[in-house]
Amino acid sequence: MKELIHIAQLGLNAVLVLNVLWFGAGAIYFGVTAAAATKLLVPRHARHSPLLKTVSASIRFLGGMNLAFAVLSGAMLFNPALFHEDKQVAVLTSVLALAHGTQFAANVPVALEGHDRGDASWPVLSGLMFFIFCMDFTLMLANGMVAVHHHVLAQFEFAS
Repeated sequence: MKELIHIAQLGLNAVLVLNVLWFGAGAIYFGVTAAAATKLLVPRHARHSPLLKTVSASIRFLGGMNLAFAVLSGAMLFNPALFHEDKQVAVLTSVLALAHGTQFAANVPVALEGHDRGDASWPVLSGLMFFIFCMDFTLMLANGMVAVHHHVLAQFEFAS
């Protein structure tokens, strides 16, 4: 059982480090450098539109959301006493999995809407967007696996 707990802690720490890095990068990219992020989302031919400034200003919410999840992940990583029970870790990593999952899921219809014709709203299946798409999916799975693992550990705690 001690080995299972040790493996769970190593897995949790690894996933939390990845969350801090990923959500932190998202906070900077979408929050601080929103103009660059906007260029990724808006095709070159549509950048003359007066709505470009609106998109650029509104995309900052993604930066704020990512910052909040980076801070939560950092709090869990650097102060494990805050969330010392496995059931707490299971709930919080489920929320983090959901955060990654919703970002991934929001891009699925965009990826499917016109990738073969080249008229998707933004290029989900190429370049940086494809990397973001894959990372959100991977981190959704990683956080979900940690959540399930800690849920199982919580059941053992409850039974003993």
